[in-house]
Amino acid sequence: MSRVLSLAALVAVAFSPAFVSGDWPVFRGDPLMTGTGKSKLPEQLEARWSFNTGDGKNQGGIEGAPAIAGSVVFVASLDKHLYALDLATGKQKWKVKLGAMKASPSVKGDRVYVGNLDGKFFCLKAADGSKVWEFETNGEIMAGCNFHGTNVLIGSHDSTLYCLDANGKKIWDVKTDGPVNGTPAVIGDVTFVAGCDSVLHMLDAKTGKELGTVDLGGQAAATAAILNDVAYVGTMANTVVAVDLKKKEKLWSFEAATRQQPFYASAAAGEIVVAGSRDKKVYGLNPKTGKQAWSFTTEGQVDASPVIVDGKVFVGCLNDDGNFYVLDLKTGKKLQELTLDSAVSGSVAVGPDCLIVGTDKGVVYCLGKK
Repeated sequence: MSRVLSLAALVAVAFSPAFVSGDWPVFRGDPLMTGTGKSKLPEQLEARWSFNTGDGKNQGGIEGAPAIAGSVVFVASLDKHLYALDLATGKQKWKVKLGAMKASPSVKGDRVYVGNLDGKFFCLKAADGSKVWEFETNGEIMAGCNFHGTNVLIGSHDSTLYCLDANGKKIWDVKTDGPVNGTPAVIGDVTFVAGCDSVLHMLDAKTGKELGTVDLGGQAAATAAILNDVAYVGTMANTVVAVDLKKKEKLWSFEAATRQQPFYASAAAGEIVVAGSRDKKVYGLNPKTGKQAWSFTTEGQVDASPVIVDGKVFVGCLNDDGNFYVLDLKTGKKLQELTLDSAVSGSVAVGPDCLIVGTDKGVVYCLGKK
């Protein structure tokens, strides 16, 4: 286990050719689900363009993060369509009807992958949205997939994590004691997933064999972020938990001092661990100790997962005005606030010089410099 989680393995994953700088091909940007980007963003964000999904009757809510690959943005909507948009202009390249989707799309090579609320998982051609194959699970698919080599890892609310080959054939599956809500993280040949059984599972990505488990002390709706052999995950028990992956034991657990609420958003892991809560706060935590470095109060519950880029935190919240915040990573001080059209339950994707985020009314925004 320690060999797979070595620095060399982390470096190999970080510089994998499948994940190009400036792309955001999976839910949290990279195989480790860190929620951190390497782009250089403008000092002040402006709405470069916006695109409306749905039919204008609030049916196109966006709850996942978009995916960015090269010059194309992929967005899954509750209006039952997956959209491909031009990154520079926001103009639609194509759309395909797949069923209502809350999950984030994922991109690998010339394929885009996404699951829907009917439990169907699709592999499509990124060029035109035509279907390559389809795999059916027995529960809602709420999260994006990740990749291990040419294989695809996807969790479902049928309490199963699936490993599929490049042709959509099942290689293995692992049952959990509750729905799988998050995207599995991958390091080398090990994958990690947390779910409603209150356990972080460590699995051999080749075979599905369990390598170890750690009790999180609460159900997890969030995806685990991994940095320096530690996994950080929020729970429905009002805590953020850090797990030492080498020792396979809990490192620390954070709980707010007052008015504790669940952490449905996935944490971002950098020099500060950033986690958003339903108590209308974003927290900055010391990654080694779990002690609070700062907190920032928002105008609504925070279900959207924050991202870290160039010493700043970017995150939206669930108030009707659509408040979107830019915070200083070290201090939590507000640097900028934008007002979008409606609540932001969707998470951010980081482009080469911009951010892409969707709202509950189904509007996709590109935030950068006009």
